Amino acid sequence: MLERKTVPMPQNFHLALLIHAHQPCGNFEHVLEKAYSDSYLPFLEHLEKYPGVRLGLHYSGPLLTWIERHRPEYFTRLKELVQSGRVELVGGGFYEPILVSIPPEDQLEQIARLATYLEKQFGRLPSGAWLAERVWEPQLPTSLAAANVSYTLVDDMHFLAAGFESEELFGAYIAEDRGKSVWLYPGQKALRYLVPFGKVEDVIAYLRDAASLHPGGVAAMGDDMEKFGVWPGTRDHCYKDGWLADFFAALEKNSAWLKVCTPAEYLASHAPLGRADLPTASYTEMMEWVLPTRVRQRYHAVLHEFSARPEVLAFFRGGSWRGFFRKYPEANLLHKKMLRVSTRIAAAPVRHGRDNQKATAELSEARDLLLRAQCNDAYWHGIFGGIYAPHLRTDAWRNLIRAELIADRQTPGALVPRVELLDYDADGTNELLFTSPECQALLKPSDGATIAALDFRPAAATLVNSILRRPEAYHTRLREAAGKSATAAVSSIHEQTRVKEPGLERFLRYDRWPRHAFRILIFDPSRTHPDYEALELHEDAGFAGGSFTVKNSSPHDAELFRADALALDRKTEGAAPRLLLVKQFSFGPAPQGCEVACEITVKLKEPLEKPVAIGIESVVNLLAPAEPDRFFETPAGRKNLRFSGSLPASVLRMEDGWQRIRVALHAPAAEEFWIAPIETVSESEEGFERVYQGSQILAVWRPPLTTQKTWSARLRWRLESF
Repeated sequence: MLERKTVPMPQNFHLALLIHAHQPCGNFEHVLEKAYSDSYLPFLEHLEKYPGVRLGLHYSGPLLTWIERHRPEYFTRLKELVQSGRVELVGGGFYEPILVSIPPEDQLEQIARLATYLEKQFGRLPSGAWLAERVWEPQLPTSLAAANVSYTLVDDMHFLAAGFESEELFGAYIAEDRGKSVWLYPGQKALRYLVPFGKVEDVIAYLRDAASLHPGGVAAMGDDMEKFGVWPGTRDHCYKDGWLADFFAALEKNSAWLKVCTPAEYLASHAPLGRADLPTASYTEMMEWVLPTRVRQRYHAVLHEFSARPEVLAFFRGGSWRGFFRKYPEANLLHKKMLRVSTRIAAAPVRHGRDNQKATAELSEARDLLLRAQCNDAYWHGIFGGIYAPHLRTDAWRNLIRAELIADRQTPGALVPRVELLDYDADGTNELLFTSPECQALLKPSDGATIAALDFRPAAATLVNSILRRPEAYHTRLREAAGKSATAAVSSIHEQTRVKEPGLERFLRYDRWPRHAFRILIFDPSRTHPDYEALELHEDAGFAGGSFTVKNSSPHDAELFRADALALDRKTEGAAPRLLLVKQFSFGPAPQGCEVACEITVKLKEPLEKPVAIGIESVVNLLAPAEPDRFFETPAGRKNLRFSGSLPASVLRMEDGWQRIRVALHAPAAEEFWIAPIETVSESEEGFERVYQGSQILAVWRPPLTTQKTWSARLRWRLESF
């Protein structure tokens, strides 16, 4: 008797979607309003109409709290979808930090805060976590497991970089670190580009092909909700032209073989396919963005050369997310400020007795300000990311200034003026950090003895808050696109070249030095203000950006010096005159604020043969240059912060009504103040844009060094809150 063979029934194929919505801390109110009306609301409205569609949604804490305050009815609708099982809310870091960049205890608190919030508002404790920018490092399973996270999603590139084959990426895996494990979904890049930029039938065809090759498997995709309405052209494409409705309808139509599930549902009924020991990685575009500009251009050319050979492209990947700290020292400085504040809060002593309740409340506030400042957007740049957005940098700095001041108030003796010698920004050289109740200043001897950061603590304002104008890889595209009209086709944001205003290529100029304050520029006296604005002073490099020696320092002052050849005419060092430049800084309180001053002394063995001009440069960013409450005071009246020109010395006043601070620059005996806006041209979701990054202000002297061997000048900042 022949044994009857059992023919297995075809297994269902699964689609696990994880859609992520985020707005950074400090973003403009009108941006959130528009994102809500163009994307978050219509996406939810469409989802409600298709009961066969189930998916995971992740909202960051800043966005959730904004919706709770301004659109509470959205929570009601979202809660119904959660309770019906159609939506799984996914956790993560509350303020959307790059987890690997913050201390372990902060990682736990960030994840716990969002989990607690979701449970309180929607009645469900999340089991999964969204990984901000899908930045993965091998030690993350320990951190995630400690925070009770069961799974997360990364990209297929993470797996390909570990040696996986493309056909192995239709299931979930286990990642482990020191005995702690977490499930990992490999998100499909092909789906990220098809949804919503491809035809709906092409999406279904991709899934059908995958189902035939991987029965019982799953295709996962994690991507931004903003691509459904916020990205250029997608509002009409997704809603007016009906792409999203057609997509959801197609998913329901194919439900006989395609099971659209939440991420946790699939994991509950399937075993892992094995281990996934993944290297440090992020999504493909991020790993390209992080590369230094010239390297990125070469990398992009290689990618283009092998674009038709996916088997080769699997071996290509760029840098790691931490590389942004090298590419953008401004991000590194902000990051190290954040780490320092985290340490200071953790070290604040626990008080007992009657003051304990107040101290606990204040430290809790400091913790919240710290966690807000860990929001990732201000630390990097690609198409997204906000290192070029002053309002995002400022929000992080303001939160850290407030948090650090609270920690100082809770620590005995911490409000006494002090100076510390330390490698603050972890660049291998020491800085001087001056701290008092009124201000904190970071002085870098290695960079021309300049002030890299100046925090005015009464107003929680960071004044030296600019950014180096540097070549970016996409500047080439901008030059090529000049005069050409943008394409009207809807495409991925990674494939577009759009401009917010014509002629932006005119503003592509690049700084010679970091945008720090109190830099000394020694230059040919025939140079003029237009040369200064165009960055064509051709100043002596050694005294502008070279290393200075610290002679002495105290909590209120410091003296530094540099002896070097002055070579404005590109003479050999032996033929150039020797010059000793001494810089004396002083820091002290003043009514309603403080003063920071730099006095320079020039000493020569012999008078110079040719005259020189000497300038002490200030860099000040009061944000929002066109707002009427932010201005320069000039003899001709108030001028907005984009003002460019020369003004008579010896006092220049600026005011910021939003931060409620006044800045007065005193330069006795100076001939002029040269003022020019610092404007970057950067890429954003909506296209290339010109952004005001502050003003460069040069107090100019023309000293009689052809007849005398010693000369002094002084620049004083007076900061006042009102």
